[in-house]
Amino acid sequence: MPQVYVEKRKLRLTNLSKVLWPDDGITKADFINYLAQVSPYILPHLKDRPMVFTRYPDGIYGKAFYQKNIPEYEPEWLETFETISDEDKIIRYAVINDKESLLWAANQASIELHPWLSRKGAPDCPDFAVFDFDPMENTDFEDARELALALKKLLDLQGLKGFAKTSGATGLQVYIPLEPVYTYEDVRIFTGFFCRVLEKTFPEKATTVRSVDKREGKVYLDYLQNIKGKTIIAPYSPRPRKGAPVSCPVTWEELEEGVTPDMFHIKNMSERLRQKGDLFSGVLTQRQRIDKWLK
Repeated sequence: MPQVYVEKRKLRLTNLSKVLWPDDGITKADFINYLAQVSPYILPHLKDRPMVFTRYPDGIYGKAFYQKNIPEYEPEWLETFETISDEDKIIRYAVINDKESLLWAANQASIELHPWLSRKGAPDCPDFAVFDFDPMENTDFEDARELALALKKLLDLQGLKGFAKTSGATGLQVYIPLEPVYTYEDVRIFTGFFCRVLEKTFPEKATTVRSVDKREGKVYLDYLQNIKGKTIIAPYSPRPRKGAPVSCPVTWEELEEGVTPDMFHIKNMSERLRQKGDLFSGVLTQRQRIDKWLK
């Protein structure tokens, strides 16, 4: 088992030749190398957030599992955050604040990285709101793209700044950076208001209905992602799909021009970041207030 030093900490890397994306010949070593390359860009979006991982030890077509509680064999230096579940059980989340912790997670075949919407210092107050555009049966990314652009116009009219990214699958997400002074319920009220406006404006294309069997042919506007403990795929996290697509921040101009999610993947994301930088950096710095939509 090879051992490497990352920032003076020793990591044991295992099964590096394991193929995680069989269609593309992408191995676990390639995956770890990808996260090492993009670590300066992804780490600020994970900082101080409890993490949930989706692990694929046998590759994307093998059995996967969703992991909240970190394993007992975690390194002693790994930062954690404890909370009590609804069943009164202690959950120990990993907190990924440095490159060595990120590569430790990669070595666990944690292909999908899901951070909380709030940080451990203020766990009840998210510092961004998420609009999740999720295409249902007989809809696709193009439908989500049109609705996200419609949301952009609404936000512009209200003087709010939003940042878009592909989900890496068929959907889109728009983040609204916030001052971390609002409860999750506040954020749900805020996002729910805008989602209902979109639903009424595009009744043939958008829905907030929770019953899955009533969503066919529409894009589900999932404002209920804004709940404590719920997570959203991190920017620059890969997805377990053919082509190794990545959840990628995009400009509104790119959305208008008609980008597609398969354009952004493990093999070209590092070069895109070198050229464009972190298009999601404003989510971390451009804090906004939403008081008037809560009155």
